[in-house]
Amino acid sequence: MLNMNFDEQVFINTQQQPWVASPKEGVWRKPLAREDAERGHATSLVKFDPGASFSEHDHPLGEEILVLSGTFSDHSGDYHAGSYFRNPEGYRHAPFSKDGCTLLVKLHQFLPGDNEHVVIDTANESWSAGMGNLMVMPLHSYQGESTALVKWPKGERFQPHKHFGGEEIFVISGEFIDEHGRYPEGSWIRSPHMSEHFPYVEQETIILVKVGHL
Repeated sequence: MLNMNFDEQVFINTQQQPWVASPKEGVWRKPLAREDAERGHATSLVKFDPGASFSEHDHPLGEEILVLSGTFSDHSGDYHAGSYFRNPEGYRHAPFSKDGCTLLVKLHQFLPGDNEHVVIDTANESWSAGMGNLMVMPLHSYQGESTALVKWPKGERFQPHKHFGGEEIFVISGEFIDEHGRYPEGSWIRSPHMSEHFPYVEQETIILVKVGHL
């Protein structure tokens, strides 16, 4: 239905996308990839207006969330910007936001057997040294698929490399750059299996990176 050919390179600057009303009043979306209207594989930005809520529900093949702004809540607590979730199939909740929030949400994309419920407050986690001067915060790994935050210091250049199993990036802050283009805050880039690039930054930049899943 939308960007479901995983052999194609996709780039979306979400700052230039309009919010689209969801079937739930007070909840808005910017679709990035979607298998069907209201079910199946989906990657979206989701915005809760203050006071918006969902009734209790499950997520077939899981739900992955990064809180980008505001506070997201469910029966287990309140989660501010930087909170990362993996809610596996069978985990039921009724999310809401008292004051509003914006999320990056991935639905129906867990591998079979990946049943761990994960909650990480990235604002209080430490960074680890990565390649070159990069700093990395691992969030999840399962059967060759992994997700992490990566912090690029000002002026950092990475080595040219290929993406075995593809790569998906969301630019949280700063600007990510490669020979194909410039990707400001809010950009979503999905690169297919064995794609190649030579990335760098001119300012400190933080990205969410998912690899090995395409």
